[in-house]
Parts: sequence; C-alpha cells; structure tokens
Amino acid sequence: MNFLYPHILWLMALIPLIVLYYIFVSRREATLTVSTIGGRRAPRPLRYWLRPLPIILRIGAMTLFIIALARPVDVNDEQEATTEGIDIVLSMDISGTMLARDFRPDRLTAAKRLASEFVAKRHGDRIAVVAFAGEAFTQTPLTSDQATVETMLARLRSGVIEDGTAIGNGLATAINRLRESSAKSKVIILLTDGVNNSGQISPLMAAEIARDMGIKVYTIGVGTRGRAPYPAVDYFGNQTTVMADVEIDEELLQQIATMTGGRYFRAENDEALREIYSEIDTLETSEVQVTNYQTYDELFSTWVLLGLLLLALEFLFDNVILNRLP
Repeated sequence: MNFLYPHILWLMALIPLIVLYYIFVSRREATLTVSTIGGRRAPRPLRYWLRPLPIILRIGAMTLFIIALARPVDVNDEQEATTEGIDIVLSMDISGTMLARDFRPDRLTAAKRLASEFVAKRHGDRIAVVAFAGEAFTQTPLTSDQATVETMLARLRSGVIEDGTAIGNGLATAINRLRESSAKSKVIILLTDGVNNSGQISPLMAAEIARDMGIKVYTIGVGTRGRAPYPAVDYFGNQTTVMADVEIDEELLQQIATMTGGRYFRAENDEALREIYSEIDTLETSEVQVTNYQTYDELFSTWVLLGLLLLALEFLFDNVILNRLP
C-alpha cells in the first residue's frame, strides 16, 4: 500500500499526546465513596474494567481517519510493449543430399530442428518457409503464428518434388513472399548443401532482385568438409551407406550474401549450425518499445468506514453499556 499524501501521517504524532491527556487529566473524575464492611472494598464489576474502552475506540477512529486523509492507494504497474518485427523467410534445401548423415540423424532433420528453435525465439516477427530441390514451393506464407511455422517445418520431407538444387528458384520464391511486405527489415535465411544445378532463375540474378528490394540474405552451407556418409540402396534393394564428396558452392553463397548486405556461414555439424542461428538471431533484433503505466486503486473509503464503525462502537459503549452518572 502506498500513500499519495504521506506527509499527513505526521498527524500520528498527536496520538501519544491524546493518550497522555486521557491518563493524567481526563480521568480525574468525581468519585463516590461507598461504605465497606470489615474494611473490605466493594467488588469491581466488568463495567469498571471496560471504562477505558470508549477512549481507545475514539483514538483508533482518529488513527484510521488520519490514514484515510493520507490517501492510501494500491499501485498497479503495467507495461505495454509495441514490437516492430522483422519479416523473415527460411528458404531450405530439401534435396536428396540433405539426407547425408554427417549431422544427427541427418542434415535435413537437424536443419529443421534448429530452424524451429530459431523460430521459437522470434516473438513479434512474421516468418515464412520456402523449400526447394529441383524446383521451389512455399510451405508457409508469412505469419506471426510460431506454432504453425514450427509444425510446417517439421512436415518438410525430401523426395516430394523433383530432385536437384535450384538455389536461384529457392531464393526467388523467398523474395516473392516478401514482395508485398511493408516491414522495416526483411531477411531471407537460405540453407543449402550443394551446387546450383537446376531451376530457371540464376542465383545471382535473384540476389540482385533481393538487393534492389532491400532484402538482406544470410546464406548457410551445411556439410562437413571432405567426404560424408550418404544413404543408398545396393544391388539387392537393401539400405546402405556410401561415402561421397561434399560439394558446396561457397563462392556463390558468399556472393549472394555480400550483394545483399548479409553474411555467409559454414556449418559442419549440429552445434555449428545452432551457433549460426543464434548469431543471426542476435544480428537481426526486433525493435521493442515499452511504455510503463501506473494505475491507482483508492483505498481510503475502507479506512473511513472502519473509523466510523469505531465511533459508533464508542457511542454505544459510552452511552448505553457504560452509562455513567452525570
């Protein structure tokens, strides 16, 4: 509880003076002498011991009225946050090579899991998901519903479209998702593990469009260096694993990032990819304005009612229960 006029509480200093006045002045009343038998005092009834009660009630009422005058209030602090979010498109490679097992359990599963962790941190942002292999498609349009984005990320599968690596198409489709965006900041995170080998749009042409539209592109190359285990089927139709060279066009990804004001990252394992998403999360922070409000709930009426109740009790005791001789 707080007080709007706390200086009024200094009136409490009068209470001890009133108590002293009652003890040393007010109690000097006329007494009635009653004869006793055998030198014994007459027994003192209950009313004798209740004599101080009215003044106690009056002092209590005065105390409550002083508290009420100080305007007791219950202060509620509230905050209103206004977020200026970022529009982000996750453009993810779902080609057959993303099933390589140099990540746990494979590149695609790890990329989806870590992208989902990234999405969970982006409160107030709108996020879309684009997938590409030999062609590209939109898995989720821009939405601020994080649960929906995470669900659609989990549903991404390799093999649902023609295989290949159409980086240009994946980037162009992501740009198209941001074409109508009015966000102050627009970002594409493009993740791939290969070399552009299909599609109708040149990756660098798509990068030029992104640059002209003010879209920043972060590129991520996933895959260990050298050779990695890939799932395969042997002559007898059994699932097996073969070692194959990891080929990532890092120069192209670097060019795309540089042209658009983004950055290129290389992820060779799960932990490195997690750190990359964390770094991008730090680089692209949403603007949040917080306005503080204070609301007051007035409490003085409660103290006034309690004070009036004590005065009523004082009147009752003084004039009815403890009715004294004039």
